[in-house]
Amino acid sequence: MTDDQRLSIAQQIGSRAMAWLHASHERGFGRLPDNVTVDLSDPNNAYKPIAECALAASLVLRDGVTGPRDAQVARDMLDFGWSQLQKGNLLYERQLRHLVMTDPLETYVHFARAGYRHPALEELLASLSRLRSVHAVEILPGRRLAVANARRVVGLADRPDDWAALAAGTWLSATPEPWAMDWMTGYHITHAVFHLTDWGARPEGLPEPMADFVRAWLPVWVDIWLEVGEWDLVGELLVVDSCIGEPVTGMQGWEALAAVQREDGLIPRDSSEPVSEDPAQAFKDHEHTAVVGVVAGTVTLSRALGGAAVAA
Repeated sequence: MTDDQRLSIAQQIGSRAMAWLHASHERGFGRLPDNVTVDLSDPNNAYKPIAECALAASLVLRDGVTGPRDAQVARDMLDFGWSQLQKGNLLYERQLRHLVMTDPLETYVHFARAGYRHPALEELLASLSRLRSVHAVEILPGRRLAVANARRVVGLADRPDDWAALAAGTWLSATPEPWAMDWMTGYHITHAVFHLTDWGARPEGLPEPMADFVRAWLPVWVDIWLEVGEWDLVGELLVVDSCIGEPVTGMQGWEALAAVQREDGLIPRDSSEPVSEDPAQAFKDHEHTAVVGVVAGTVTLSRALGGAAVAA
């Protein structure tokens, strides 16, 4: 199968997944509860889906490699998410009340990338970065990378981040035994690459020893998780393939995702459970995989066409 065919499949997967996400929003799925407060006792179920959809939409607009229809859908999704977050006021109030939490910034960055700005939140974030407690908070290395990349994209330049040190703290930097990768480590690997390269816009941000290790073992990891039927992780690994330079995984992963994607754009999370017939439950279960499909298609097209149209 030719490279053009690979790109055609990538575009189809991403466009269909975007259409499914948009249709789900129009049906009312992904909205914040009416009684939501800034304390968000369960942020993963409350507004993480908004952040994930905003990520996908912001990359569609950043890279500019989709057609006008997908670009308009991406803008509609960002408008929806921004309105749900009270045009950033919810993020501002949450950050003001919970000083060391990182999810307001990690959510805000996707909107800021697409031009939705909240000056008061940015001023607050810059002020908080001068607190010793913020730097001392104990978080996983991957989360530190996410925060550093969010600061870079938003433009919080009050202090430089030591990217070499941040990269060195990851599992991937140790280039450990590749067969020791389990399901969770797989996500740690993918997100280390995402944040170091800013979702493919800065491939040079991945240190060469790490990039060489990924190039050597990525095809094996894709084969393993294809065999298991973990479609969400397979999609993330295909994103990685386009963040590190010339793709190394071939067609198998793309063909498998295209085969399991439904006509409406839904991509099952995995092969272990059937997709619920309840549309609301289906959105809850498989929204992330659709986001991954959009990102995979967008970044793959962007890198093949010469890189992100606008590097953040």
